[in-house]
Amino acid sequence: MLREISTLIKKEALIECRQKYAINGIILYLASAVFIAYLSFSSTRGVVSVEAWNALFWIIILFTAVNAVAKSFLLEKGDRILYYYSIASPEAIILSKIIYNTMLMIALGALGILFYSVVFGNEVVNHSLFLLNLALGSMGFAIIFTMISGIASKASNSGALMTILGFPVIAPVLLVLIRLSSESIAGAMSSPGKDLAVLAALNALAGTAAYLLFPYLWRS
Repeated sequence: MLREISTLIKKEALIECRQKYAINGIILYLASAVFIAYLSFSSTRGVVSVEAWNALFWIIILFTAVNAVAKSFLLEKGDRILYYYSIASPEAIILSKIIYNTMLMIALGALGILFYSVVFGNEVVNHSLFLLNLALGSMGFAIIFTMISGIASKASNSGALMTILGFPVIAPVLLVLIRLSSESIAGAMSSPGKDLAVLAALNALAGTAAYLLFPYLWRS
């Protein structure tokens, strides 16, 4: 399975390199969202409260994740899916998609905080906690939206179905992310271990569900 996973990840990266318009479009979307947010606060010269800074950042990352991860299965054609079915196990397919999308989201999250800091300034005090939170959040977004993309690809109106299914599922993860970010911005000295454990547990639960349920979805 490890060889299948590594081969499928290389395939995802190769397709991404050949279709540079897709990743360039996502980066443009990210930069445009940050710039539009800046224009919305132009009357205050880009100065926003700490609470607004935190919430706005995660809203931008959330919608970037939807656009970046939605293509996991929605753009797969029927012939390609049949080919995958004949050469790889469903467990290897879903794990490769999750790993690749996690790496993609971590990279987009790093670009997002870079763009955001240039425009709005960096309010973070505890940078190590914020970066760990960003990495776990990127993993959570990748796991949840990858699985939902697989479910939505089986329906006719896949784009709308992904939105309907995605946001109720992602809400608990998003709440924990915002709370941890608030702690990293405030520089609170209290241990954030409980929230980090909850976030890791949510990621593990979503990943386990995707691993166990995807083979049944794949065979359908």
